[in-house]
Order: sequence, then structure tokens, then C-alpha cells
Amino acid sequence: MALITVLAPCYNEEGNVTELYTQVRAVFAKIPQHALEFVFIDNCSTDGTVAELRGLAAKDRAVKVIVNVRNFGHVRSPHHALLQCRGDAVIIMASDLQDPPALLPELVAKWEEGFKVVAAVKRTADESAAYRLLRGAFYALIHRISDVRPIQNFTGFGLYDQVVVEALRKIDDPQPYFRGLISEIGYPPARVFFDKPRRVRGITKNNFFTLYDLAILGIVKHSVAPLRLATFAGFILSGLSLLVSLGYLAAKLLFWSRFTLGTAPILIGFFFFASVQLFFIGILGEYINSIHIHVRKLPLVVERERINWDPEPAPKSAVVAPSPTAAG
Repeated sequence: MALITVLAPCYNEEGNVTELYTQVRAVFAKIPQHALEFVFIDNCSTDGTVAELRGLAAKDRAVKVIVNVRNFGHVRSPHHALLQCRGDAVIIMASDLQDPPALLPELVAKWEEGFKVVAAVKRTADESAAYRLLRGAFYALIHRISDVRPIQNFTGFGLYDQVVVEALRKIDDPQPYFRGLISEIGYPPARVFFDKPRRVRGITKNNFFTLYDLAILGIVKHSVAPLRLATFAGFILSGLSLLVSLGYLAAKLLFWSRFTLGTAPILIGFFFFASVQLFFIGILGEYINSIHIHVRKLPLVVERERINWDPEPAPKSAVVAPSPTAAG
């Protein structure tokens, strides 16, 4: 009997975690050939999410909980929890029920066929046309400039064999771009398509800034094309500037008394080149920031406590803060 771990990161999902647990339990009752384990990681919720998780852990030893001392963001916290999972396969899904539990048997079936990565890919989603356009533009850009090809419309919801998780443990990245890493590791994914349902309870934690952060992270982590573009643009623009300067010099020499340079070309040229420099300085800053994060060697998260976990050495990716005695 294989052990399958269902990992659900959560932040302020008081109204959803118990329902998620109930639905997943009901689904796995139909595939009794596999044992089920839950791992919830709470990213310092400010509502009653932790209390709900304590209740679930108290009545079911298969429910394991990690509680962070603060909110470490939507990138670091789920990745840390994934590295703690020891099931033969790990299913990552959102705790807001927008990753439908009814899809889990299809993910497991693909895994049983031999696939190490099974990606749940969105066909449709309840989002604005502007978000859809931006998302499409991002995937088109990352496919063109990156050495790896992230799966389009894939948010991380899927199943991962333990060999994939073990490969991720060997990658020492304090700010990982998970979708890119899955493509970087290289196991051919099976795709299972679904229509993303509307959120029933609570509010989404994603907004323009979180999506922009993910997009920049994906570009910086998996492509050096922007840096090469900056070098190429500097070369081309410097050559163009030289040609324009020579043209103005020739015109002035030929029409000395009639040709006046004027201030408009100077101002236009100044603001154009200043904006180009500012743009590429910003790109360079993103890469320097990525290097800075790596050099600092910070843990992915700092845990406040664990519930229902067997005694084991402190995880490599986190610092475990002193805490009250955990349940179980």
C-alpha cells in the first residue's frame, strides 16, 4: 500500500480547511489501495485557521500541521512543506477548494501508469480578461527566453513522485520558482485538465503584485536573456547615437549658417536614453537581489510548532523556534 501525502498550504482559510479535509477523505475512500496523509502548513493566519487545524489533528493522526512564526510568502512556505513530505507521492493543492478534490483519482491513476509528475492544467478560470491577457503574455515570453518550458496554465496543483521531491531537496534555493524547477528537473509530465471553480468562501490572496512577483521570479531564475538584451541594446543604441551625432556634425558643417540644432532633439534623446538605462538597471537589480538572497542563506521558513509529527531531526530548510508542546 503506497502512502500518498496531500499537501495544502493555507493562510486565512478558516472556512475551507475542514471542508477540504472532508472532501479529500471521501475521494480517497474510493481508492483504498493507497494510504492517505495530510500535511497542512499555516502561514501565520490571523483568523481561526490554526484552531480548525488543531481540531482536525486531534481526531485524525494522519493530519500533520506546521505553523509558521510569521507569513513567509506564497513561494517559500509551500516549498518548505513539500520538502518535509515523505509519502511515496505528494499531491499539492490549494486549501481554498479551487483545486477540486474530485480530480485526485485522475492524478493518482496517471502516477500508477508510471508518470513521476502529473500536472493539473487549467482549461478555464474565473478571472478578468486583463488577467488572462497578462498570463498569456507571460507564458509566451518565458517560453521564448527560457531554457526550460514551464507548463502553461499550471499553478503547481498536481502529483509528484518522491523521486521528484528528493531532487528538489538537493536544490538549495531560498526563493524557488516551483513551476520552473519542475520543468528544470526534467521528468516528462502527464497533464490532467480541469475547469477552475469559483471560490465559495473567503477571499483570494492573489493580486496583481503577487502575480507580478511570480513572473519576475520565473524570468530571473530561469533566463539570462534580459541581461544579454541589455548588452545588445547598449551596443545598438551607442552605435545609433554615434551615427546620429555624425549626421548632425555633417549637417552643421555643410549648412553652417542655416542649420540650428535646437533643444528638442537634445531633450528627447536625453529622456530616451535615461529611460532605457533605468529599465536595464532595474533588470540588473533583480538579478543582484536574487544573488543577495542566495548569499544570505536564510531558511525557507521559521516554524512555530509542529502537530502530529514524529520526532525527527530539524529540517534542513527551516529553523524551528521554541514552541509549546505540540499535540500528539
